[in-house]
Amino acid sequence: MGVHCLLVCVAVILPFPFYYFLWTYPGRWVQWCGEGVNPSHRMALISHILKLTQILAVLTVAHFVWPPWYSLLLIIVGQYLNFKVYELLGETGTYYGVRFGNKVPWVTDFPFGYIRDPQYTGSILSLFGCLCWVPWQYVSLWIIGYFFMMMVESHEDSSTRAKGC
Repeated sequence: MGVHCLLVCVAVILPFPFYYFLWTYPGRWVQWCGEGVNPSHRMALISHILKLTQILAVLTVAHFVWPPWYSLLLIIVGQYLNFKVYELLGETGTYYGVRFGNKVPWVTDFPFGYIRDPQYTGSILSLFGCLCWVPWQYVSLWIIGYFFMMMVESHEDSSTRAKGC
């Protein structure tokens, strides 16, 4: 494995330790953000930077061809799920607001109640759609990161939540 491949792998997994830390130690994150700063918004900003890093890294190993119809379908369905999650939960709900002590209303509208972990499911579908461009090793590593976070987030200890913001 060359240095370039190793750097792409690091970029692909980079967000997941960040998400793990925030899920596991939300009180510390709230403290670090400080008074008057929305910890979910700060998480969103950093998450967007990490996502951009992931995308730029895999672009360096991608080869572009016209995708088969099912790749486009997977990407469209996956991004639709991501959009719906964000639309229904907003930034605070999407970016661990409950863990940071915010009140986030319980949502039962589609895709919630129909698909387990709809945001991660949407992201995984989108990644499967990208297999026509990105080598499977990087897509697999990225998907493993999502499965790891699904496992971590399935075991919430409410005692570790930050107190109300």
